[in-house]
Amino acid sequence: MVAGLSASSTVSAKTWHLKQGQDWKPVSAEGEDKYLLAVAEIKRLVSTGQTEAARQAIDKLKKDFPEIAGPDLDAFAEAEIFFSEGKFVRAIWGYDKLLTEFPESALLQAALDRQFAIATAFLAGQKKRVLGIFEMKGYAEGERIMERISDRAGDAPIGVKSALAIAESLEKRGKFNQAYHQWSQISYRWPTDQIGRDALLGMARCKHAAYRGPKYDGSTLISAKSYYESFKLRYPADAEGFDIDEKLKLINEQMALKQFRIGEYYQKTGNKQSANFYYRMVVNNWPGSTAAKMAKQMMNENLRAEKVKK
Repeated sequence: MVAGLSASSTVSAKTWHLKQGQDWKPVSAEGEDKYLLAVAEIKRLVSTGQTEAARQAIDKLKKDFPEIAGPDLDAFAEAEIFFSEGKFVRAIWGYDKLLTEFPESALLQAALDRQFAIATAFLAGQKKRVLGIFEMKGYAEGERIMERISDRAGDAPIGVKSALAIAESLEKRGKFNQAYHQWSQISYRWPTDQIGRDALLGMARCKHAAYRGPKYDGSTLISAKSYYESFKLRYPADAEGFDIDEKLKLINEQMALKQFRIGEYYQKTGNKQSANFYYRMVVNNWPGSTAAKMAKQMMNENLRAEKVKK
């Protein structure tokens, strides 16, 4: 079991339990040490997959400390057994039951922590059984669990961690458009401090990573440049550490090359007038770029060709 069996972090330095329709009842001070040792042992057994031993330890805990027994502990204990067996989807249902039916339970944080651990495993590639037969990676399940945690926990640390975990997982898997939207939501919910800073950087990073090359749409480059410039303006002290100037330089090179490739296309079709138009655009807009040097060379060659014709 987890430390949430002790509500000391949310109520007091004692171990408490809330029974339905009753006031908070403390575990006797005499049994506090014994209780904490029992909880630590249950946590170890569950985490190491020793299911039968964990079940026996939970039953003994209820017998030794009847003051903490109740339907919320029963729901949590059932979910813990599923967790120890590696039946993560069923464990999630059990924790959801606790969170939904006993929102005032001292086990609330413990259930959220367990769900976060399961969602993290799914986002890392843990497989889930489908129809009891097939297995598939549970990325989508992990995202859904994290979303529910974030909705339930709100601005609490675990709520923020869950929202960030979704964005980081999507980005790591190359789903840059989805990751961008998740970072955008995070930026909207927590626009200030480090979370807001990291979200802005994530939005810029995902837009930049979504660019597929000079043959494709360049709007993502424009967006990435705008976000990076905003980051540099809002967080000047952090800009150097995140190599923002280098990223902006790279984007300028990419934008220049895209326009140069358009000029090359017209060059190949024999439309040198249109080609020179794009070459001049490159030289004027990105004068220090590698593409600008190539554009100047192409314009000079076209000029020499025209003089030979005359």
